[in-house]
Amino acid sequence: MEVLQKWTTVGRRKEAIARVLLIAGKGDIVVNGIPYADYFSRETDQIIVKQPMRVTNTIQKYDVVANLKGGGLNGQAGALQLGISRALMLAEPELKDILRKNGFLTRDPRMKERKKYGQKGARKRFQWTKR
Repeated sequence: MEVLQKWTTVGRRKEAIARVLLIAGKGDIVVNGIPYADYFSRETDQIIVKQPMRVTNTIQKYDVVANLKGGGLNGQAGALQLGISRALMLAEPELKDILRKNGFLTRDPRMKERKKYGQKGARKRFQWTKR
C-alpha cells in the first residue's frame, strides 16, 4: 500500500487567510472547490498563485487544494502564494534557498491601519470650519 504524501500550511496577507494542502499529483490547483483560473479572474492573480511552483519547476509534480477566507482577491492570491511556498519548502527542503531568494517565504506585514477617534478614518480628518 502506497502512503499518500501531503503537507498542510497556512498563508496570510492583509485580512486573507489561505489554508493549503499540497499533495503529490499532476499540477491541479483547486480553490474553495473550484479551479483556480475560475476563482481568480484576473491574470495577474493567477500568475501570483503559480509563481512559487514555476520558479521551482514543480508545476507538474504537486496538486494544491486551498481554502481561502477573508480579504479581497489580491490579498487572497498573496496568501495562497505564501501557503504554497511554505508547503513546497516542507515537501522539498532543498527548495528553501530558491524560494527565499525570490521572496516567497516572507510574509507581507502590511495591514489596514485602524480608524482613530475624532477622525473620519485612519488618516482623514473631519473638515474644519471657521464659522
